[in-house]
Amino acid sequence: MFHLVKRFVGSLSAAAPPVHDEVWAESFLLDGELVLWCRLGNVDRRHAIQVARRLEVLGSWTRDEMAAALLHDIGKTVSQLSTLERVAATILGSRTTRWREYRDHERIGLELCREAGSTAVTLAMLGNEPSNAVTALRRADRI
Repeated sequence: MFHLVKRFVGSLSAAAPPVHDEVWAESFLLDGELVLWCRLGNVDRRHAIQVARRLEVLGSWTRDEMAAALLHDIGKTVSQLSTLERVAATILGSRTTRWREYRDHERIGLELCREAGSTAVTLAMLGNEPSNAVTALRRADRI
């Protein structure tokens, strides 16, 4: 739960990620994935970069695995919830359609990435198929 509090505090700034971080992140994304990446707001892009950087420290990963780290929350864009609405959906559960979409972001994100042409490796990670990479991604996301 502490990682969620830290994430909330980080979400209070609407600043874009530094340009060098954006360039670094975009270097891992296929064209269709880059279109998805551009849907993320600044807060979500900063979080995704932070997760991918942490994943990078935990081992040696392929482009496909790094893409999964960068796009692990892409399904959250569908619900279009504000930060406070996201907090409410996390605490109170699936009370509205948009809150259900937010809480189902992993499945939605997997489908978005499938439609965008992500590789089988990226999709397997986003689908939480058991692997060292998925375990490391979950660990990296606990920020």
